[in-house]
Amino acid sequence: MGFFEKLKRGLTKTRDEFNNKMAAVFSIGRKIDEDFYEELEETLIQSDVGVQTSIDLVERLREREKAERIKDVETLRAALQDEITKILKGSAEGENKNRFRLKGGRLNVILVVGVNGAGKTTTIGKMANYYNYIGHKVLLAAADTFRAAAIEQLCTWGERAGVDVIRQSSGSDPGAVVFDACKAAVARGSNILIVDTAGRLQNKTNLMEELRKINRIIEREVPQAHVEVLLVLDAGTGQNAISQAKLFGEVVPLTGIILTKLDGTAKGGVVIGITNELDLPVKMIGVGEGIDDLREFVAEDFAAALFDKPQEDMAGDGTEDIANGSEAE
Repeated sequence: MGFFEKLKRGLTKTRDEFNNKMAAVFSIGRKIDEDFYEELEETLIQSDVGVQTSIDLVERLREREKAERIKDVETLRAALQDEITKILKGSAEGENKNRFRLKGGRLNVILVVGVNGAGKTTTIGKMANYYNYIGHKVLLAAADTFRAAAIEQLCTWGERAGVDVIRQSSGSDPGAVVFDACKAAVARGSNILIVDTAGRLQNKTNLMEELRKINRIIEREVPQAHVEVLLVLDAGTGQNAISQAKLFGEVVPLTGIILTKLDGTAKGGVVIGITNELDLPVKMIGVGEGIDDLREFVAEDFAAALFDKPQEDMAGDGTEDIANGSEAE
């Protein structure tokens, strides 16, 4: 089964909930008037799109209705899908500027942050498996030394994915782990280093200092490395995922989101709100428990799966871009 089919299957709960609510709004012969827009806005909010994003989407549709002289709700429904796709791409012009790109000819360091229980360590294991499978040389760093279970879990995933894990004992200095991992990545010729970090937010000051220290070590030991800071969020938390992203954004400069557990929730609409309200791209999504159920996020694919109208010119699952090389410098 291709990943787009997995995506459609994984989004079943979200899609069914979304389409059931939208069916009443976009019923055949429905008049496009103020009542229509008010109902649409309320429906979008109920679909976990978020208040501000729902208001923005309705305003965009109002503008398109006037500019394009749209007279029927089916055309307007297609316009809604188009506007959602634009939001997910992070560009009003629809030009995707936020696709996940590895940098060629250098080490790519991916710092993964997130609260415990969001699926952070599992996500790292799946990322390692994916990139190892398509030919990259991957190394993992168990820098969440606060929990012994996190270290053991990461090592288990490393074995499953066929990649090595740099680790120290529980309670060790996370910076020391990252230092060892940077040295090992260079010595072994790895081009991807994925770092697991602490998942606690109770004391933001300590976490901020810890992450700053890790960043300083990376800058010193591998100054030419391309660094991504990705936040893992559980899609099932709905609008709380946006709150988590805001909190982590205060602690560390995030470059993107990994949204997990989309297959187990009807709250997948939160993807749209996260992208729009936080100006943060969703770079990867998880749509199942399998080791190969995590891939790069493709806006067209997600919107098409959500509306259940696959496009003929789908962008694919992103494998070609990564497998064929990373972005040229």
